[in-house]
Amino acid sequence: MVDVNIQMVFSQLTHSLHYIYTALSKPVGLLGIHQFTAMGLLDGRMIDYFDSENQAKVPKQEWMRERLPADYWERGTRSRKSKQQWFKVNIGILMERMRQNDSDIHVLQWMHGCEGEANPDGTLRFVRGMDMYAYDGDDFLSFDDKNGVWVAPSPEAEPTKRKWDGVLVLKEYTKGYLENECIDWLSKFVTYGQQQLQNTSPPEVSLHAKTSTVDTDVLLTCLATGFYPADIVLRMKKNESVLTADDGLMSSGVLPNEDHTFQRRDHVEVLRSDLSAFSCEVVHEASAVTRVWGETLYVIFGFLICHSFLHCLKLCWRANIFLSISRTKLLLCPTSAQVCTLAC
Repeated sequence: MVDVNIQMVFSQLTHSLHYIYTALSKPVGLLGIHQFTAMGLLDGRMIDYFDSENQAKVPKQEWMRERLPADYWERGTRSRKSKQQWFKVNIGILMERMRQNDSDIHVLQWMHGCEGEANPDGTLRFVRGMDMYAYDGDDFLSFDDKNGVWVAPSPEAEPTKRKWDGVLVLKEYTKGYLENECIDWLSKFVTYGQQQLQNTSPPEVSLHAKTSTVDTDVLLTCLATGFYPADIVLRMKKNESVLTADDGLMSSGVLPNEDHTFQRRDHVEVLRSDLSAFSCEVVHEASAVTRVWGETLYVIFGFLICHSFLHCLKLCWRANIFLSISRTKLLLCPTSAQVCTLAC
């Protein structure tokens, strides 16, 4: 039997408010995947939602429904409809700029928001802001809040950077929104949803191995899921030595579940004969759990392969794995063949 040590892990209290917009160049014809979606996230939990099929901004938390008046949702719906048209126009501009045709699906995403840190008096202090765009899963443009300029990581984004840098009012508005208006809304939402935000859910941890393309190896995976809030530490170890990317360790990062909790999946390929030397430790705000591979180890044969963007979308949807945005880069399932559960 594995001993489970329970301990509380305290960290400095921070909150975040982010909005994520995703637009496809054309419909994909898959259930639940819309040509345009927009959502608000408070501390990683969805608080509002809009899609191109229903055409209405709606609350996703009961306290949002109770505390915000009808005209808030009406204004929000008008704003989302306006942004939907903006995305449609700009996907067309980017496709033309990159000499792309309509035979493939193209994706434009925008993520913006802010993080605040609690002061002793309970107010929130601005920590950082984010305003970034991605096209077909690659970084396209981001706002440097400190220097007040747009950053273009690719030549295709340079025309947009030059145009937006030349609009002083846009830069002033973006900086002002991130540092002031966003923090004001974040403070309101944290106050409104305070009771729910204080609730925590410990992770459920599962350990398994599946066959590798190399007969003598297996792919070891540690999955932590169902936890809230999103901050978590997951360590895979060999004889108590923590594995890193230099050892071939790969991580999904923290991803959202449909029930507003989170999941993280780490894996590494190792010799089958070394299985007993490996363990996985998960440390969360609400708990600390250590599990060790042993008699309960089971092997899953085969891989889940997607051979195209649409196929990957379909498999990810069926597997209840959602397209998501990491803290550092906007991610989409790739267009080349990948293991879907690792790519999405």
